[in-house]
Amino acid sequence: MQNDNQPLEHNEEISEFKSRSGFKRIFVAFFYSVDGFKSAWKAEHAFRQEMVLVVIGSIVAMFMPVSAFEKLVMIVMLLQILVVELINSAIEAVVDRVSLKRHSLSKNAKDYGSAAVLLTLVMAIATWVVILFNRFFY
Repeated sequence: MQNDNQPLEHNEEISEFKSRSGFKRIFVAFFYSVDGFKSAWKAEHAFRQEMVLVVIGSIVAMFMPVSAFEKLVMIVMLLQILVVELINSAIEAVVDRVSLKRHSLSKNAKDYGSAAVLLTLVMAIATWVVILFNRFFY
């Protein structure tokens, strides 16, 4: 029996769902990602709201009288919200897959993911405030 702290040995069974190497893996992974976006758009209300925020914010950022680098930072911070929201949704899906029963660890996992989204929103807002404050009031 293997100890949880020991690394996996080469001859251990690998999931049939684990991707292989090569160009085919990249091609297949792309379509898994597209499926992930479609699923998030369909099932996650917060993702749809944040996607609208990102699209509108990105358009606004492109027309702001700031440097190209500052525009990039503003847009990247908005995209980061989507990244963390997708990770949060993945955590929630796994927790729900394991059990729908209420449990303090399940609550913690979901709350931690939600807190990560909130921190990312705060970072995006702070980034926009600093860039725009420096441009218009400094």
